[in-house]
Amino acid sequence: MAAPRILSGIKPTGMPHIGNYFGMMRPAIEWQERGEAYYFIADYHALTTVHDARMLREHSLGIALDFLACGLDPSRAVLFRQSDVPEVTELAWILSCVTPMPMLENCHAYKDHLAKEKVPSHGLFAYPVLMAADILLYDSNVVPVGRDQKQHVEVTRDLAQKMNGLFGSVFVVPEASIQEAVQTVPGLDGRKMSKSYQNAVEIFLEEKALRKKIMGIVTDSTPVEEPKNPEGSAIVGLYRLFAPEEAVQGMEADFRRGGVGYGDLKKRLFEAMWEYFGPMRRRRAELAGELGEVERVLREGAGKAREQAVRTMERVRKAVGLR
Repeated sequence: MAAPRILSGIKPTGMPHIGNYFGMMRPAIEWQERGEAYYFIADYHALTTVHDARMLREHSLGIALDFLACGLDPSRAVLFRQSDVPEVTELAWILSCVTPMPMLENCHAYKDHLAKEKVPSHGLFAYPVLMAADILLYDSNVVPVGRDQKQHVEVTRDLAQKMNGLFGSVFVVPEASIQEAVQTVPGLDGRKMSKSYQNAVEIFLEEKALRKKIMGIVTDSTPVEEPKNPEGSAIVGLYRLFAPEEAVQGMEADFRRGGVGYGDLKKRLFEAMWEYFGPMRRRRAELAGELGEVERVLREGAGKAREQAVRTMERVRKAVGLR
């Protein structure tokens, strides 16, 4: 049986945070051992929110640094910028021509914008079509996503099946691989960690900045000497990601026993997180001094990705009647 082809992407809208790492980056690095892995830096997608050219370029390169520092192996996985494969926008247009408006009107991001009385751009409205193009362009079998992103894969499957029904066997119909960890990473305020909530903890912050963020985790006013409830605590939820089970049980016991303040518990969390990312932080510092090598990885990745993209688009153009 052939190895699966895995496709995943991450938007360069800022430094990756803990939720990005456990929800997308670490699973992606694990997947590179299990099949053909294609990972893209979604700079076209980022244009829906990032309107500063310098910042977009810096964040895109930063994501590549972060991925490589965290263990992505360019000899096992294809890493590239989305915009370095222009075929994706052509495919997005072709898919748009068979995409029903109600399908897009039902997508979460669009409905969330309307609920918040925001005016969505066409880019945000058509975002699921570009995402479908990202997936279908590389004949992807498996798309690792969080449960909140499952809808995008469902849209992709619907569009692939519609195209196949209209034009013959044009596309591989992908499957979603649900990464439950995406929903278990709490932010500073206890809600799901997200840049949009401004409750994120970035993985490569400097020591002082990281300590300040961890010490800013929202807690209740229970006195030091009183017992505290570890259930639903952002401190415990985050600590569980970085500490062995025995240490987590020890923290939970300290919560219930009382006599330990939230400040001391936050310090324990900071130390565990700082140690966990230590080797990756050192690797990132090395790579930051070799940006030419990072660019080489991205160029080579784009070359490999385009080889597949060109094959797919030759098949698609012929099927739909283009030259």
